Amino acid sequence: MLENRDESLGLMEPMLISEGTRARDELADLALTLAEESAAFKNSLPGGVRIALVDLVRSMNCYYSNLIEGHDTHPVAIEQALKNDYSADVGKRNLQLEAKAHILVQQWIDQGGMKGTPTKCGNIAEIHRKFCENVPQDLLWTEDPDTGKRFPVIPGELRTRDVKVGNHIPVSPGAISRFLDRFEAAYDRLGRVNAILAAAAAHHRLVWIHPFLDGNGRVARLMTHAMLLSALDNGAIWSVSRGFARSEGQYKSLLAACDMPRRNDLDGRGTLSEEALVAFTRFFLETCLDQVKFMRSLIQPDKLRIRIQLWAEESIRLGELPPRSDRILQAVLYRGTLPRGETSDIVGTTDRHARRLTAALIEREVLTAESSRAPLRLSFPARLASRWTPGLFPDQPD
Repeated sequence: MLENRDESLGLMEPMLISEGTRARDELADLALTLAEESAAFKNSLPGGVRIALVDLVRSMNCYYSNLIEGHDTHPVAIEQALKNDYSADVGKRNLQLEAKAHILVQQWIDQGGMKGTPTKCGNIAEIHRKFCENVPQDLLWTEDPDTGKRFPVIPGELRTRDVKVGNHIPVSPGAISRFLDRFEAAYDRLGRVNAILAAAAAHHRLVWIHPFLDGNGRVARLMTHAMLLSALDNGAIWSVSRGFARSEGQYKSLLAACDMPRRNDLDGRGTLSEEALVAFTRFFLETCLDQVKFMRSLIQPDKLRIRIQLWAEESIRLGELPPRSDRILQAVLYRGTLPRGETSDIVGTTDRHARRLTAALIEREVLTAESSRAPLRLSFPARLASRWTPGLFPDQPD
């Protein structure tokens, strides 16, 4: 029999920042600015570049989300895992498999696999299930800090025992379903501004409920990614997790502050502090904006083309790419995609030689295509990120 303390749903209120809150206008302005900046960035990129960027950002998002959990798996190692190229070290291999599991869930989200709103109870459980079912069994355990007893984490299964997270004791196991139903109802069918603000509020309220024995932070960040993808139509080309990881102390302290009860009559009308929720929401939106601006400055088409062209010219001098292959790469950068039949005209050679140049670029993983006849488009290999997209994530350690 599950422990059930029959907690009141009011313990989780407020679910959204109320219209009458003093900071509401400021936060609404931030939300609209975020929507505008995100759309401008997405629209500034050629389609082929945008598609290529999604794969790189997915690995980056995975890297920073796992880093917040204390698991450091570099995007190059993640890229290797996606090719089933694993470390001989069991510990590193397990982390690669964990990262791959995260990537597969986000890919499912990005490609429209999630049905309905991200805050639906079924979708939250499905995120957890899809992630955990691909994680090595060695990592699917959690330990009671007081007794040292270990408990298995079951993919997609709500927790069946009480836990303590810092100073916070989440709701009893028997109450989780009721609180998730309230969670789903609170964030359903919102207007645009509220949908953006809700991404911050829901991020905290889900970890406050703590529905799973472990993995709640990752599930919350993946759910948040899905919420921002829906509310902003951002193309999945920037990641708030990078911002969270770069300000990890502030991120965790503001999240913990949202657990605090209402301080006084000026602190909202719910049980939890609205002032703390406002502070976290402001941090959340400013972090999102910072990441959009960072990515937009990094992927400015003109500057990106120069960095990639310099790399290509150097690779040709070193004999790592054949002469004239940079012309194909440059054409793809300008146009987004390039029909294979046009490559010979671009390089001024026979079709056969143009195919050799194209094959060399594909082998170096800087160009890709959906099939042998499909148009060529750009690819962003993680191993070249320090040259092509400097600052996106740290260089891989030796």
